[in-house]
Formats: sequence, C-alpha cells, structure tokens
Amino acid sequence: MIFEEIIKRGHEQVSYFNDPTLGLKGIVAIHNTVLGPALGGCRMWNYKSEEDALIDVLRLSKGMTYKAAIAGLNLGGGKAVIIGDPKSDKSEELFRSFGRFIEGLGGRYITAEDVGTSIKDMDHVRMETKYVTGISKSFGGSGDPSLLTAFGTYLGIKAAVKFKLKKDSLEGLSISVQGLGSVGMELVKYLSNDGMKIFAYDIDEELISQAQEIYNVTKISSDDIYNQDVDIYAPCALGATINNQTIPLLKCSIVAGAANNVLKDPKKHSEALMKKGILYAPDYAINAGGLINVYNELEGYNRDRAFNQAEAIYDILMDIFYKSEKENIPTNVASNRKAEERINKIASLKSFYLPNRRKMILKER
Repeated sequence: MIFEEIIKRGHEQVSYFNDPTLGLKGIVAIHNTVLGPALGGCRMWNYKSEEDALIDVLRLSKGMTYKAAIAGLNLGGGKAVIIGDPKSDKSEELFRSFGRFIEGLGGRYITAEDVGTSIKDMDHVRMETKYVTGISKSFGGSGDPSLLTAFGTYLGIKAAVKFKLKKDSLEGLSISVQGLGSVGMELVKYLSNDGMKIFAYDIDEELISQAQEIYNVTKISSDDIYNQDVDIYAPCALGATINNQTIPLLKCSIVAGAANNVLKDPKKHSEALMKKGILYAPDYAINAGGLINVYNELEGYNRDRAFNQAEAIYDILMDIFYKSEKENIPTNVASNRKAEERINKIASLKSFYLPNRRKMILKER
C-alpha cells in the first residue's frame, strides 16, 4: 500500500521515524526536489490511524511542491507529521528528537511550524538542526508567518475582484470569512480597512466577539456561511469546505481564502464552480505568503523583502485567471499546469548541463 501511494503521487522519498523513549512517531514525505530542497511544515495531529497520517503527509507534501513552484521559489515540496495530541504530548525532548531526525536527512527536507506546532516547538527543533524555519526572532527567524499569509490572501482577493467583478477597490463589497484564527483575523483587518462588509463565523465565540468589537464584523452561524448573499466566500479554516453539499448553497461570485485543500474533489468541484460561474482562487497560489515568509529566513530574514516578494501573488493569480479563461479550463488546472511547466523547464535545464559535464569528465580521463 505504501509504495502504491508513493508511486501514484510521484514522491521521491518517504521516511518514518520513531523514538520509543519519548513516544515520538512520525513521517516525513519529500515529494519533489527539482527546484530545491523540500520545505514544508510539521503537523502534529492525533490521527485515527497510521494510514491516515501517511495519506495526509503525502497529500500535503505534493501541495507544497506546487505552492513553491507557482510562487517562483527555488524550493521543492515536503511535509512532516507527528502522530500525537498537540495539547498533551508536546515536550522539548520530543521536538529535539524530531530535530535530530531532520538533521539526518542532510538538508533534503527543511521543516517549519504547521497545524498543532508552534514557533516555540521549532525553536526546540533548531537546537538540533539548522534545517528548520518559522523560528522566533531571537534565533534569527521571522516569527509568526500568518501575517504574510494574510497579506498574500488579501492581494489574491483583490486580483479575483479585479478579474471577476472588474473593480479596482474592495470598498462596498461583501465577504463571508470562515475561520478567525491568526490568518483569518489578520485578513479581516485588511478587508475592514478597505471598507468591506464582513460576515464571519468561528467555532470560538471569543474570537467572534473580538472581531465584532474591533472590525465591526457581522456574526453568522456555521449553517449560513455558505448561503450568505455575498460577493466573496473566504475559507480560512478547515479544508474541503467546497463539496457536493455546499456548492449548491453558494451565492457568491468568488471563492478565495487562506485555507488549504479547499476543494474536496479538485477535479469534480473545480468544474462545478466553473459551471456555476464562480471564480476560484487556487488555494496554494493565494496562500503562498506563509511559504514566502519562511523561505526568506534561509537567506537571513528581511521583512520588507518578504512582503515585496509576496506582492507577486496578485500577478500570479491574474495570470492563472487569464490562462483559465483562454483555455476554458478550471483555475486550479491552469495553476497546476503553470507550476508543472516551471518544474519541467528547470528539470530540463539541469538535465541539459549534467550530461555535458559527464562527457567532459570522461574526456578528461
């Protein structure tokens, strides 16, 4: 089953690690390193089974390959998962042990924070390896990457509005935001400053109250988030919220948010959105700000440089939208093709020089 999944998804390497003294069990998946070392976060989750953990890390690592490629970064795609409860199983020793395992991969994979892990956890990883990003400023890192994720998502929403609604401004438009975590709340700040009418839902009532008080958002229920009569639906929490049940409810013109894996079935549901006349901003393109942020740590973090680089997300999405329109294909298909084109071109470039180098070596001998 393992090799079947690896071959089907095109992965280069999958490594399991185990430290029985600490109860550490995890998997690192390296999908593609054509463009550079694989970079992707470490997710800690109480998976129902080891099979679920494997499928998750394979799916997420492949997504990172496309995210790095479409963002123009010299990175490959990778991901790690630790099987455990992030509320009760964390310790300094556990993440330092994880760091020693990452060090053993010799730089093929660079880790970072993700769901269930934090900057503090990555600081512990940093004690054992240099192959980690998303660390605190005291270690030379950038701190919280959610700020740049929200900024990139905001620019992506502006691109979608420009393409679909032919408007240069967000003022007066309406949006429903699902999820008010660190990214969602920061996104709401940008949208509020632009004069949007914001509807929001989060499972945490305290976050809703905070958004109401500071940004004057309108609270809606989880049942109403999909059928709200708004211009934009912005998923910023769970994945797979665009599915057979929700698509018929949508009254928006645009789906654009910071969540990963928004489409439950990418092929089927992207086609359904296109048929309904809803513009979809591919998730790994619009939310690439976080990856851009940690990528910049590799060369010594500079905040202005990272934000300047993230501004390219607007043009990247406009290119995807035009390609989708020209070729009459869903936007996620257009995005995948652009990412694959870049990977293939760089792979071709590398293969062009390598044989010549081999010939030179053979001739010298």
